[in-house]
Amino acid sequence: MAINDPLGDMLTRIRNAQQRRRSKVTTPGSRLRARVLDVLQAEGYIRGYSTTEYGNGRTEFEIELKYYDGEPVIRSISRVSKPGRRVYASVDTMPRVADGLGITILSTPKGVMADHAARESNVGGEVLCKVF
Repeated sequence: MAINDPLGDMLTRIRNAQQRRRSKVTTPGSRLRARVLDVLQAEGYIRGYSTTEYGNGRTEFEIELKYYDGEPVIRSISRVSKPGRRVYASVDTMPRVADGLGITILSTPKGVMADHAARESNVGGEVLCKVF
């Protein structure tokens, strides 16, 4: 089955797994997904992830979800820029999530990063998703 929005698919898998209180979830691998997972891990929203290599260059990520007092650390994770409607933001117009308690993940010329890192680097880019 072809996936039109691979990043949206990964975010939905994370959301569904947390509703079912799963400790781990798997998703097909890609470089963009890996960079987004790196940001989520660096910001403390997931425990980590591991890569499984299959033949023909196919990979799969196993994401370890994080819980605090039985509640998921990620309260809300949503896709902003979609294949049918791309959303871009400059440094001045970069959205803040929950008054700075959450993060926005951006794809910038300097790589995929959280909104506060993009402000420090003074770069804008495509707004991939919001997490809090």
